[in-house]
Amino acid sequence: MRLAAIDIGSNAARLLITDVLETPGQSPEFIKVALVRVPLRLGFDVFERGEIPPAKAEKVIKTIKAYKLLLDVYEVKHYRACATSAMRDAINGMEIMKKVKDETGISIEIITGQEEASLIYENHVAEELKADESWLYVDVGGGSTELTFFSDGKLIFKESFNIGTIRLLKNQVPESTWDTMKEFIRDRTRGYHHVSAIGSGGNINKVFSLSKRKEGKALSLDVLRDYYKEFNNLSLQQRISLYKLREDRADVIVPALLIYINVMRWADAQEIFVPKIGLADGLVHSIYDKVKAPNL
Repeated sequence: MRLAAIDIGSNAARLLITDVLETPGQSPEFIKVALVRVPLRLGFDVFERGEIPPAKAEKVIKTIKAYKLLLDVYEVKHYRACATSAMRDAINGMEIMKKVKDETGISIEIITGQEEASLIYENHVAEELKADESWLYVDVGGGSTELTFFSDGKLIFKESFNIGTIRLLKNQVPESTWDTMKEFIRDRTRGYHHVSAIGSGGNINKVFSLSKRKEGKALSLDVLRDYYKEFNNLSLQQRISLYKLREDRADVIVPALLIYINVMRWADAQEIFVPKIGLADGLVHSIYDKVKAPNL
């Protein structure tokens, strides 16, 4: 079975195509066939001016047209397309989504932060880890941060905050929003034993790659602090040159690390696992569950 997901985020739009291998008596295996990323950077316009300008809207449409061709070439029968924080906030977001539908035939859902948090959890990564521990999913995007927490196998909360990398770069995150997230995390994780984080998003994946850690090994909070200090003391061009980062990664990686560090501090989590998951992966899992549902 071949499935696909389109994720239009505040920093980039992604197309993920995945094969699902089914073996009787075993859990399905999800194998990535293709991943395409286009740095549309919608948040830079939306979080500052409230809307997506015509030139950027045209890029969105062209990107989805290209993705539609790839869906056809890869013979994908089931797919789902979603847009997140920037499109949620854009006053012309629904208008652009209608144009996309008219010109490509692809319907894009503008999902809430709560739905986004739920889709990240669809990856069920923590179910493969120790069941008697406490796990906090942390997904940092350009416009928002999604948190999902559970302990001893039980979902405790899922929440979304308008603190994202592009919002921070544009100075669009008031101190009160930081305070709200801090109080929420401290209050809702207090009393739970041994909290560890599970990180998703392109920035934490890049840090994990740079760390040269073996797959499955955690990054410590101190390691994140070291990378934050290192990157923060370098210019944008130095980050690009020394660490071979794309420009659209080099600018957002510093605020991303700040968010991960703060969330971990407030949850008293000393390590973070980075299983290379994201919203697109969660979307694929949700499609599979729907396709396999006996009443559909």
